[in-house]
Parts: sequence; structure tokens; C-alpha cells
Amino acid sequence: MFSIFQENQIITETLRNYIDRKLLYLGSPEYAYTVVSKKNPSNLLIISSYPDEWVNLYRTNNLQHTDPVILTAFRRTSPFAWDENITLMSDLKFTKIFSLSKQYNILNGFTFVLHDHFNNLALLSIIIDRNVQDHLEGLLSTDRATMQMHLIEINEQMYRLVHSVSSGRGHADASNNKAIFTTRENEVLYWASMGKTYAEIATITGISVRTVKFHMGNVVSKLGVSNARQAIRLGVELELITPTQS
Repeated sequence: MFSIFQENQIITETLRNYIDRKLLYLGSPEYAYTVVSKKNPSNLLIISSYPDEWVNLYRTNNLQHTDPVILTAFRRTSPFAWDENITLMSDLKFTKIFSLSKQYNILNGFTFVLHDHFNNLALLSIIIDRNVQDHLEGLLSTDRATMQMHLIEINEQMYRLVHSVSSGRGHADASNNKAIFTTRENEVLYWASMGKTYAEIATITGISVRTVKFHMGNVVSKLGVSNARQAIRLGVELELITPTQS
């Protein structure tokens, strides 16, 4: 399932932008959203603002198998702070990851944990820069409930995007109750993708301009994008739009 994100850069960037917006109020800290299959930890998703070189090194060496942050998260449901001393709880061989991450200034952070309904472990790790350590640690400690909710929403958005791609590949038709858009949302998105203005869509569909904007707002929200233009682009790229008749 996670391979979809490696194959499709559009949904990867869509999810990354979604996470970026969620964390904006923290001052856009460095982060990693990681999902690991409990049945097969080799099956891994990483959406991160970390340097690409570090992420590639992590993937290539399957460091999730020895990452003490992930190993700790497997045994927890509550968020926790960590630094390189977390390895003292584990075998000394696990210190290797911090000797590598130190080169990328990844030394301490705060991780939120979610064991989801697909038997995957999802983590949202915020790296704490020493220059703003006290301020950021204070925000994360006092705002745990909000951050936990952000992780839940990010995880749901990830599955929503996976479903969108599957639908676009023909695994679900427009009449399916699990379709990502309602009939009216699809209709509005379709005419918008054909270059029609909101006023023109209102005339074609027999609804008000305000209602057109309402449905487009729902489309934007479901796709996790920022505006109608991005929603149209993503809908076209993923083949989510079903042609309709006037």
C-alpha cells in the first residue's frame, strides 16, 4: 500500500503540504510522519522534512528495525520525548542510528503515537532544535491533545489519498458508496475542470453560486489541498473525476 506514495509524487506532495499546514503554528519545525506495518516492519512510509540524504540512508539500511524511537513507540500509546540517551533502554547496537543522525542534527525530539485500525503503527516525530528547545518543548507538552488529533487527521488523510488513487485506477466506480466525492461534488469538480466559472457551473447545475462554492470547499477539504485549482489538478491527475452531462 505504501508503495503508492513512491510511485505517485503528486499524492506525496499533497500529504506533505497537509502536514506542513498542520504544523505551521509550531513554527514549521523539522518533522517525520512515519507509518510501519506491524505485520511486516519492512513495509514503511516516511513523509518528512528531514534531508533527503538521511531519509534515503534510513530506508536503504532498514533502520526502522533498530530505531529505538520506533521500538519504544511499539510499546506505547502515549507521546514521549527522546534524545540519544533513549538507546540506554536498548541494546548498545542501537546507538548506531544516533551516530548517523547526528550528522543531520537529528538528536532529540518529541514523538506522538497511533496504533491504527489497519494494524499499522503511525508516528509523528517533531525534531527539537536546541535554539528553540524550551519554547517548542513547552508547546508540545501543553498541547499534546491537539498534536495527537493532528496525527489522527494526518493518518486519515494518508488513507484517503491511498483510496483516491485506488479509485482512480478503476477499483471503484462513481456509484460506489465509498466514492471519495458525492454526486454533486463530482459534478462541480467536473465542470470546474472543464474551465467553467462558478457562475457558469451554477447555471448548468441549477444551484446557487454559494452552493457551488460549498461543494468545491468540500472537495478541497477531502483532497487535503489548499484551493480549488490544486483540487482540479489532483482530481485530473488521479482520474477521480467522472464525466457528467448537462
